[in-house]
Amino acid sequence: MSHDTYNTLWKQAHTTITDLLEIEQPEEPPKPERDRLTAFQNVATMYVRYIQIFRKLESSYDQIVHPQKRRVLRHVLDGAIGRILELKGELTGLEFSEFHYFDDILSDLKLTPNDIEMPIPKYFTLERSKILKDREKLLGQILAKLGPQDKDLKEEEKPMSLEESIRIIQVHERARQGRLRAKFMREIRMQEERERQAANRGAPTIEPDTAAIRIQKVWKGFAQRKRTKREREEEMMFIGMTPLPGQPAKNTPQFLATKTESARRVTQEEHEREYQQALVTIKEKLREVEGPEMKESMQDQIRQWFIEVRDATGKFPDYPDEDEGGSAMIFKEKTPEEVEAEMAAKAEEKGKKKGKKGKKGKKSGKKKGKKGKKGKKGKKGGDDEEEEEPGFKLAPSQFVPALAEGNTQFQGVWKERDESDNFSQKHDAELIKEDKRKEVEGEVRLQVDELMREELKNLKAAVERDKGKKGKKGKKSGKKKKKKGKKSGKKGKKGKKEKDLTADRTIESLYEELVQEGILVRCPKVHMSDYLGEYSYLGTTLRTANIEPMPSLHDVRRVVTEYGILPLGSQAVHEQAPLVKSLLLTGPRGTGKKMLVHAICTETGANLFDLTCTNIAGKYPGKSGLAMMMHMVFKVARQLQPSVIFVGDAEKTFLKKVPKTDPTDPKRLKKDLPKAIKGMKAEDRIVVIGTSRQPFDCELKALTGCYQKIVLIPRPDYASRFLMWQSMIQKGQGILTNHLDVSSLSKVTDGYTPAQMWTAIQQVLTDRRIQQLSKRPLTSVEFISPLARIDPIYKEEEEAFKSWNEKTPLGKKRAKAAKGDDDEDGGGGKGKKGKKGKKSGKKGKKKKKK
Repeated sequence: MSHDTYNTLWKQAHTTITDLLEIEQPEEPPKPERDRLTAFQNVATMYVRYIQIFRKLESSYDQIVHPQKRRVLRHVLDGAIGRILELKGELTGLEFSEFHYFDDILSDLKLTPNDIEMPIPKYFTLERSKILKDREKLLGQILAKLGPQDKDLKEEEKPMSLEESIRIIQVHERARQGRLRAKFMREIRMQEERERQAANRGAPTIEPDTAAIRIQKVWKGFAQRKRTKREREEEMMFIGMTPLPGQPAKNTPQFLATKTESARRVTQEEHEREYQQALVTIKEKLREVEGPEMKESMQDQIRQWFIEVRDATGKFPDYPDEDEGGSAMIFKEKTPEEVEAEMAAKAEEKGKKKGKKGKKGKKSGKKKGKKGKKGKKGKKGGDDEEEEEPGFKLAPSQFVPALAEGNTQFQGVWKERDESDNFSQKHDAELIKEDKRKEVEGEVRLQVDELMREELKNLKAAVERDKGKKGKKGKKSGKKKKKKGKKSGKKGKKGKKEKDLTADRTIESLYEELVQEGILVRCPKVHMSDYLGEYSYLGTTLRTANIEPMPSLHDVRRVVTEYGILPLGSQAVHEQAPLVKSLLLTGPRGTGKKMLVHAICTETGANLFDLTCTNIAGKYPGKSGLAMMMHMVFKVARQLQPSVIFVGDAEKTFLKKVPKTDPTDPKRLKKDLPKAIKGMKAEDRIVVIGTSRQPFDCELKALTGCYQKIVLIPRPDYASRFLMWQSMIQKGQGILTNHLDVSSLSKVTDGYTPAQMWTAIQQVLTDRRIQQLSKRPLTSVEFISPLARIDPIYKEEEEAFKSWNEKTPLGKKRAKAAKGDDDEDGGGGKGKKGKKGKKSGKKGKKKKKK
């Protein structure tokens, strides 16, 4: 696509942002929404619209080649991502569920599920491609030194004697010869039967013309049926109802689009290089041409200020310190807020001077009285707010100001800018001059300040000589204050420092040791798009009927993207977005929990640390060894962020009773892991991800206390299975034809997980079967036999997961909210009123906690 296409996408995104900012930043504060369902609809609509903005901005940022536009775009893009995560938290608080359904909103906005598919920004990995390549190279070198470390999951091959192997070969060879002999005998018998029937019939009595007509009739019918079938298949391919047959990848539109995108990214790098070069050259030119003039005008202004102050006060002023801004503070235009602050400061100083004269006892008595009154007022005010304004209100956003700032910059600079002569979309020199002029002015001002301080010092010395006065106390006191400030800062820093167990070691050595111990592992390249799942079209309908639907795999993909990928990929988003330190993926075997972990690492370029109990068994023994291991893992994870710390079979860490035969010591991390998670900060782009397929075997309170967010992964529904069968068969080099009834295959595989389906496909699509596909197409029956040998996930097991999920803190809140709605005839607002009494009863406890 052209430059104009992506510029148009950018403009459309800002049009929507302008509309949303009017809602986000109203002139008058909005009234709280009493009805919970209405509040959810409002927030969900904003959430969907922000996803549309996010999609447009991500496409534009990935393909726009103008370096200055990309900087504005990046700022707004991070703001949109952060706002989506904030609204996700609001939706979770309203529905008490990690999964939300937007069927009715999509219908109202006339959108399809694909329009709100959560994209993963490509800059997460593309802008760090060099770092990731170097890291992968280092990892490969370390693993090469260690030798082959791949563990064979299959059973070890048992040694076989020579006589036994010869006997097996003989048995198979005799069986092969027997089958071949039986085939020959069957053909001979059929030939003899045909000859006997021909002898019984005698010579043919049909005329040659009649025979020719019959042959023509049969042949023409066959040829026409074949032609009609081919035309029907071509029509179905044309309208997109059947997939295209295997064709060279270079001829597809998708390949050409990908090639164009790659070419534009190369152009981005070239334009960025030119832009960085222009920043230096233009600044140097401005310093040479405009620097001397700036210097003279500043000196004249400052000298004029000296004279004006002396005429007004009778003495020369004190020159502002460099920390305060130097001479820039003299000519700074103050805002009304700053003027008010100055007036308030002066009033306080006057009050202090009056207080110093005496009456300290009375003053302290008054203060106590004021405190008492304030306390009472605070209580009253809190009660009035709760009583007068019950309902839902959006929390203040950390990202709306960034969106507003980016939108203002777009409106002021780029919206109406004429770029008809900038066809190649290179940097704009005039904009660089505007920015660099300010920098040059700042540098020149520092030089001028040094000169003018010296000049002012000489002027004051000359005046003092004339008057015979000396006064340098102000400067000394200022210097002392500065030193005190520095000392206090150092003390604060010393207090924050933690004990470093590996202070004498480099990060490279720690990295190498963790790789050698098998804790830092290489992550398979898996993209989130490889995790297949169809949208759930009945979610809202079922919830309206008070039936809690099982989430679809599409919903799982969205939630994992929001909690695992979007915050981890951007430092700016991670620091201000709602902090998710740990995530638990739970569900039956084969539903793709580990695949999702690998997808998070691939999409964000994160390191993968494996702290599964079976992996760390026997490594770093003892209490001190465990402390050292945890310290090394989190130190390397912080230095080489983003990082993912993976804990497989997370329920084993919190088992109620450990089997005596278990040699892995699964409870080893029970105390240290929650402590380490608690110590993680907003600037640490680290997430701890646990996977569990038997969460009901452990202590629920301990597990939910360790993992902040819990995502339940169900069996795939019919729509997801239909999509999986089509994609997986093609991935296994199979060909989809009308002979293969994918719909029936999807119906009979209810309860089978993606891993089980892939196992069956691998067993059917052997090398020999793939070679026969042109003559013998695939049929649904071929997959039944391998599937019959695999135990599916039964409904009872899924219900066990569902009932366990209802016992989690979020599940309990949802059940309580649903019960409150039922008691009040299902009304969201009424349900809240019903709870009001309970809330007021708990006020005392809440205040004590605070």
